[in-house]
Amino acid sequence: MRFGRAKGPPIQSAGARTSGTIIRIAVGQSYGFIRLRDRREVFFHRADLHDDTPFNSLQIGELVVFELIVDAISGPRAVHVTRRTPRKA
Repeated sequence: MRFGRAKGPPIQSAGARTSGTIIRIAVGQSYGFIRLRDRREVFFHRADLHDDTPFNSLQIGELVVFELIVDAISGPRAVHVTRRTPRKA
């Protein structure tokens, strides 16, 4: 599923913390997509990764947590992306 482009300046607000699964990575172009539980796809760029998450180490199928923001120009985007750590029992 793709999102259309909206007009206007980017929204500068904190987004909701959520999780998803990496479904596509374009290593040479430094971006990828994360699938949410509701099957929507969200864009992320290597600049959106948390410092402890190197872009080249990410793999398809990996679980990540991130802040979901909606930019009025480019649509939904994942920022502050980091690997999801397993919960301790």
